[in-house]
Amino acid sequence: MAQPPSADPGNDSLPPVTTRYRCAACGNRTRFTVTATRRSRGFYHFTIGGDLTIEEEELLDEAVESVACRWCGHGDQVEVDDSPA
Repeated sequence: MAQPPSADPGNDSLPPVTTRYRCAACGNRTRFTVTATRRSRGFYHFTIGGDLTIEEEELLDEAVESVACRWCGHGDQVEVDDSPA
């Protein structure tokens, strides 16, 4: 089974998440549990020792299934936050 990608900053990884959320119930803007399905294509580079680095990873599709607030637990009160960061 493959290991997770390297945390190496030089690693070409998936684009950063740009959607921000806000919980209408408690006002939280920083902590959410996001369940998503991602489909990607990448170049898997294994060292002789078996360590994995994923390079040139391309996001082909992503679907966010649910978002829940980590502070109050609401999943039905979370909305997309369009305000500037």
